[in-house]
Formats: sequence, structure tokens, C-alpha cells
Amino acid sequence: QVQLVESGGGSVRTGGSLRLSCVASVDISSAGCMGWFRRAPSTERAGVAAIDNEGRTRYADSVKGRFTISVDNANNTLYLLMNDLKPEDTAIYYCAAGAVVVGGTPPLIPTRYTHWGQGTQVTVS
Repeated sequence: QVQLVESGGGSVRTGGSLRLSCVASVDISSAGCMGWFRRAPSTERAGVAAIDNEGRTRYADSVKGRFTISVDNANNTLYLLMNDLKPEDTAIYYCAAGAVVVGGTPPLIPTRYTHWGQGTQVTVS
């Protein structure tokens, strides 16, 4: 059973930055593709960024050039560096693991992932 624990959320002004962390309870290199998702009020959970075991990444168009996903294998930690934050980035952010590569890139579809963290709130004003 993979357990994922997110941290790093908070409140920030427009244009500010935050770095989210997600610590996995297992060797992260064996957890499959990992990703960050978010759910804003009254919306469906949506993919933000994903990474596979070979370091290939994929980003939602809305965050390209602003967000960076990365992995620290030594510490079994997934990161999401968020720069130039906008009010529309306000959401609960979730870490996920367990997906397989689809079409040569890690997927951004929530149903592809089997393990989820509890979420961390990000508020941009």
C-alpha cells in the first residue's frame, strides 16, 4: 500500500511562488508515474503535471512555463514548484501515484492513478 503525504500549501499573493512536496511511503522509483492534480471549488479534479520513472514530464497547458514537477529519489519525494501564481491556481492540490505511461508520456487523467494523498490547499489572491 502506497501512502502519500503532501505539504507546502498555503496562501500567497498573485505572482508569488510555492513549492509543494509529496513524501511516498515506498521507493518512489517503483511507484509508477506520479502526478499532481488539483480541484477548485465546484470543478472536477484536473491534471496539473506528471512525471514517469525516466524523468519524462507532462504539463497542463494552463501551467506550462510556470510549474515544474520533479522527483528526489533519495528521499522518496515528489515536488511541484509553482511560480507566477494566479488566482485561478487556487485549489486543493493532490499528489498521486501508480499510473503507467500512455503514448510515451505520463498521463494527466486522474482515473489512471491508483494512490492519492489527502491534498493541500493553495490559495492565491
